[in-house]
Amino acid sequence: MRVLHTSDWHLGRSFHRESLLAAQGVFVDHLIETVRAERVDVVAVSGDVYDRALPSVDAVDLCNQVLRRLVAERVRTVLISGNHDSARRLGFGADLIDAAGVHLRTDAGRVGEPVVIDDVAFYGIPYLEPELVRGPWELPERTHTAAIGHAMSLIRADLGRRGPRSVVLAHAFVTGGQASDSERDISVGGVAHVPVSAFDGVDYVALGHLHGRQRMSETVRYSGSPIAYSFSEAGQVKGSWLVDLAPGGQVAAEFVEAPVPRPVHRLRGRIDDLLTSAEHAPYEDHWLQVTLTDPIRPRGAMERLRSRFEHTLTLSFEPEGGVRETAARPKLAGRPEIEVALDFVREVRGEAADAEETRLIQEAVEACRTKEAMA
Repeated sequence: MRVLHTSDWHLGRSFHRESLLAAQGVFVDHLIETVRAERVDVVAVSGDVYDRALPSVDAVDLCNQVLRRLVAERVRTVLISGNHDSARRLGFGADLIDAAGVHLRTDAGRVGEPVVIDDVAFYGIPYLEPELVRGPWELPERTHTAAIGHAMSLIRADLGRRGPRSVVLAHAFVTGGQASDSERDISVGGVAHVPVSAFDGVDYVALGHLHGRQRMSETVRYSGSPIAYSFSEAGQVKGSWLVDLAPGGQVAAEFVEAPVPRPVHRLRGRIDDLLTSAEHAPYEDHWLQVTLTDPIRPRGAMERLRSRFEHTLTLSFEPEGGVRETAARPKLAGRPEIEVALDFVREVRGEAADAEETRLIQEAVEACRTKEAMA
């Protein structure tokens, strides 16, 4: 059997206010092409289908499109809910949709009930919030390890009766995994990390939650997100695992790279160098996070950067040698507002406001005074 392991689609997500829906649509096309070209039997989606519990209409439409296209390819699809999804909303109509070959597994109470495809049992462990399952499962502690451990005990009990090959889909933070800035913290409510040994006893574990592809063991892997969702993911190779399950239980996995509509990158340096050096030419079409190191904060920095790097999204300042120390901060009480404002400009920028800026600040101060007098 051939399984395509993917996760963390986060449909509907934006990137520093830039819509990613078009890029996610490119990934959907790639997914369908891969299914067709590689003769995939099952697509396993390990959670965070959507980016929020109440996804946008456009995100729901894109999800509907990909599921409909997978059904048209006559490939079976198994999905679980992640910590970004609403388990109830994503799992609505699961029993009815099963008949179409799309298997939504979002109910923690059904983790021991597999989807059996040919002779392979697929078990879905949706994201488990320890506080919510501790009571029903009578867990000894409020941790993710306890929750996953109990879920796996139910799966092993069912496997003992059934005995076929097995695949587990889970959305969790496995100890040793490398996180990025775009993953939501799941540590609230208990210890977040789960040891890889918790998943012993199954042929393949398709993990979701961490956005970089990672191999925790030969049979326990994260596929990562299909596109970058933070600048901390710059340089990561995005895609899915193509997993072959042999009749004897052997597993072979190959990574299938996804297309990158617009790469992300981090640039650092003085603004004049960034704007003139040929070294930075390859990044002119990238989404950029720029850190300027000029000793004095450049004026109009974002506008100047976008004249060359149109897709600069974030800008920060880290002057070479660090922030200069001031001897003492001037007292504020009793001083004219204009002096306080000009001192602020001088401290933040590293140089005084020019005549035009001083005029604008003076007008703003006078406007505030007038408003207060009329109140």
